[in-house]
Amino acid sequence: MNQSERRIYLIKRLLEERSDCAGMQIPSGSEEQRRLLRSLMNVRMPGDIDSEFLKIQDEYLTQVNDEKGIVELCDIPEIQKDTYVWRGDITRLAVSAIVNAANSGMTGCYVPCHNCIDNCIHTFAGVQLRNRCGEIMHEQGHEEATGQAKITPAYSLPCKYVIHTVGPIVQGRLTAEHERLLASCYRSCLAVADENGADSIAFCCISTGVFMFPNERAAEIAVETVKAYRQETGSRIKVVFNVFKEDDERIYRKLLE
Repeated sequence: MNQSERRIYLIKRLLEERSDCAGMQIPSGSEEQRRLLRSLMNVRMPGDIDSEFLKIQDEYLTQVNDEKGIVELCDIPEIQKDTYVWRGDITRLAVSAIVNAANSGMTGCYVPCHNCIDNCIHTFAGVQLRNRCGEIMHEQGHEEATGQAKITPAYSLPCKYVIHTVGPIVQGRLTAEHERLLASCYRSCLAVADENGADSIAFCCISTGVFMFPNERAAEIAVETVKAYRQETGSRIKVVFNVFKEDDERIYRKLLE
């Protein structure tokens, strides 16, 4: 199969699962097909799927991720010892672990083609990631608490692990409890990474954006927490502060340079 044939196969299989999509025509354009496939993956609930689908999906996503361009840690200039700032798509990073800013349900964003990091990570990892998160939540029996972290394989992504953490939502003024919970997210992710032998971790800007944590204070807490964790534990884990916006890159570089 070539990439177009894989994409059409995956779309057909996902459409077959949905009674509300009976008779839907697959668009002829490749970009429209990509959006439809992503949408179908985004709305698919956790559930078993056969090995043939997973094999073809993984081949498809591996090529998609290769085409986006994989970024190794050695490609990123060190800004301080074992500390890096990189602006771009976190799903391109071939580090040991990337951090996902999850919601308390922990199974990803179900909004078709939403541009949040949770949606992107689940899209380009494959349906196995949602299935694994669903298993974790079923075993746990309750929503994920703010400030904690869970680790999963990364499946089709170039990293080895995804670490999922639920950041605080700021409604109204910023409080000391919001700050404590955000620091807990960073510390929990670092601890889980170390426990699983990860030698590098890429943090997204947890709780900023739709969770409304002020960007500059969030960055200060991130940098302070990583520094304190290393000093207290002796951890030698390499840390990438991954940002998507130019303003966030400026904030982190100002703090670290």
